[in-house]
Amino acid sequence: MVRDFKTNKKIRYMIIEVKVSDIYENPENPRTLNKKRFEALKKSIKEFPEMLKIRPIVISEENIILGGNMRFKAVVELGYKTIPVLSAVGLNDAQIKEFVIKDNEHFGEWDWDVLANDWDRKDLEDWGLQGFPFEGDLEEEKIKEVEENKETCDKCGQILKIWVL
Repeated sequence: MVRDFKTNKKIRYMIIEVKVSDIYENPENPRTLNKKRFEALKKSIKEFPEMLKIRPIVISEENIILGGNMRFKAVVELGYKTIPVLSAVGLNDAQIKEFVIKDNEHFGEWDWDVLANDWDRKDLEDWGLQGFPFEGDLEEEKIKEVEENKETCDKCGQILKIWVL
């Protein structure tokens, strides 16, 4: 048993295995996931299903998803029949709304130097890390920027201006 530090009210948390058909998506889920990222999530779950037990989907007393809506969609598409969930019991409506936002807000920042020096680039890409300034990505970005900022003379075709910062 855990107590809410503000109210001293008991809050129970249990990790249980639940039928996928007994879980409901949160109709007020504020997050989306594009197709590419969704496919990467499915691949991640296929390759490392233990992650679902380590970081289970969080549900309310009514079996509505509070955290893990996209993981839930992925396991449904992958054909899972049951899934580990953490059942958060005793939360009021305000706490539920706060949890939904805070669970999706990533407060930390990546240390790009550590990632570049201590981690394998291919692993990071395979695991779905976004925003890493890989050398090839930077070069492609520079080429795109040159093309977008190039102005040519309408009469002679000569390049008049290129900005690359």
